[in-house]
Amino acid sequence: MKVLDLQCAHGHVFEGWFASEDDFQRQLSSHLLICPMCSDTSVTKLPSAPRLNFGASSTSTPAEAPQASAGAVSPQAEPAGSVPPAALQAAWMQMVRRVMANTEDVGERFAEEARRMHYGETDERGIRGQATKEETVELLEEGIAVVPLPVPPGFKDTLQ
Repeated sequence: MKVLDLQCAHGHVFEGWFASEDDFQRQLSSHLLICPMCSDTSVTKLPSAPRLNFGASSTSTPAEAPQASAGAVSPQAEPAGSVPPAALQAAWMQMVRRVMANTEDVGERFAEEARRMHYGETDERGIRGQATKEETVELLEEGIAVVPLPVPPGFKDTLQ
């Protein structure tokens, strides 16, 4: 099993598992590899080091790992107080998954269902669906709290 770090043309990084390099190349050439964040099919393999596990446990712990010398900066180091893009991506995906798991998909009836709940015609519950920009503005003007949340098409299926 090959585990590869992949990246779409928009800079989203994700992991892919493949039976072999040939399997990866076949899926890549068939445009079967899709970014889970934006559904982009322009995917490239990032360079990565192999992980070798020989079964022997190391005597050092992470706390004993060698430290970089003072003043040295890793090329991927983030400024103090900033959140790395990968952490933001992971947090966003986790939040979208939570919304998807805890809301009912009412599809194109979203604006209608939101109004029915707001005016007490039906019980309040968590819903999600599609609304046009105009419908969203109208809901907000009526005092109905809605939050546009772009959900990649891949989130509608089970993610691996």
